Parts: sequence; structure tokens; C-alpha cells
Amino acid sequence: MASDERTTPTLRPDLIALFQSIERAFTTTALGPNRWYLLTLAALVGGTEPLLASQLYLYLISQPAYQTPSSRQHLVCTLREALVKLVSLIGVCKPLEAILSISKVERPEDRDHTFTRSGWAADAANHARGMAWFDKIYAGDGEKTLALFDAHQDFRWISTEITYGLYLSDRQVLDDVDTEVVVLVGISVQNLPLATAWHVRGSRRIGISLEDVKVVLECVKEVGDFMGIKLDRIPQAEDVEEEV
Repeated sequence: MASDERTTPTLRPDLIALFQSIERAFTTTALGPNRWYLLTLAALVGGTEPLLASQLYLYLISQPAYQTPSSRQHLVCTLREALVKLVSLIGVCKPLEAILSISKVERPEDRDHTFTRSGWAADAANHARGMAWFDKIYAGDGEKTLALFDAHQDFRWISTEITYGLYLSDRQVLDDVDTEVVVLVGISVQNLPLATAWHVRGSRRIGISLEDVKVVLECVKEVGDFMGIKLDRIPQAEDVEEEV
């Protein structure tokens, strides 16, 4: 007779070692005990391994902090919001693969059914919220940056109303520092020099220290090495410091 018991997923030893290495690196920072996994998620999904989001989830729920359904619901809500924000940076397909990989290993009682964007509209309030966050990141460089799209108004509109309005300014789940860690990682893991520089600068402007930004970029490169991708175009944090 065939068994209908679900196979318990196992954690890969190489991924346990990677997760522990990133977690240790964050103990040297002022970024707190939990943002290391936002970095790891954004790097894996923004790179070439979105399906490994399930391994990260399994690693996290093996920890003492996530031994109840309510704590796991809060965790998956946090991971999901990071993935939603990544949609604005890397497209929808990789975050979709990532959240479905997590869904496959979730227990029914651990699932979070909240819907954070219910009722959203591209209205004046959305624009104001998006631009308030945009101005924190770009400060005096904001209008100059948007002017780059004077001949491409669709991209200017997407930046203000969708990227910043719909996605990045939403604070129902992730705070300012959470968000900028996800953004900096999601961009830098794609080996994008200009946008990485913008968000190294933005990270500094919202109060992340130079040393902590350096740790973030070093961890991105560590995850990049694990995935076998070359990250040879992203700037050093020190190279951007004079623009802060």
C-alpha cells in the first residue's frame, strides 16, 4: 500500500554553512539579529537560486524563535514582503518561484493569509508616500535622477508610482532599514554598478553605517560566489562615500 505521508524536506549541509556564515557576519554589525536572512533571501532570489528560498525557510523554522504557528506566520509574512519588494527590482518570475517553493514546505497551520496590498490605488496618497521615501534615498539628487527619464516618461511614472509608491514605501511589514537592505542586495547581486551606487548612497543616508554597508556588500559577494556568479561591477562602499 502506498503511503500518503509527506516526506520531510532536508536541509543541505552546504546551505546550512552559508546561512551560518552570513548570520555570523551580521553579528559584527548594528543591523540586528534578523536582517541577515533578508539579505540571504534577496541575494538567492535576485541571483540564480530562487528555489533555495525553501531551504532558507526550513533553516529558520528549525531555530528556537520559530517553534509556534504564530511565529512562523510572522516569519513568512516578512519573507513574502521582501519578495514582493523584490518584484520591483528583478521582475515577478523569480519571487514567484521563491514563494511557491516556500509554500510547498509550509505546514497548513503556519500559513499567513494577510493581503497587504488590498485596496491599493495609484492615487495622490500613493504618490506622496512613494515620493517621501524616494526623497529619503535620493535627497538632493532626486530630481536630477528622475530627469534621466525625461525622454522616457513611462519609466519615470513606474519609478514614482509603482516602484516607490506600490512597493518600496509600504511599511506594513518591513521598516526603512529592512527595505533598503533588500533593495541594495537585490540590485547589487545583479552586478549593476549605477543602481548599486545609488543605493549604497541611499543606505548611508538613512543611517546605515559605512562599515555595515561594507558587510552587506561582502555578504552579497559571498552568496554570489556560492551561486557561481561574477560580481565584478559593483562599487566599493568607500567609492560612493563622498556623494553621501
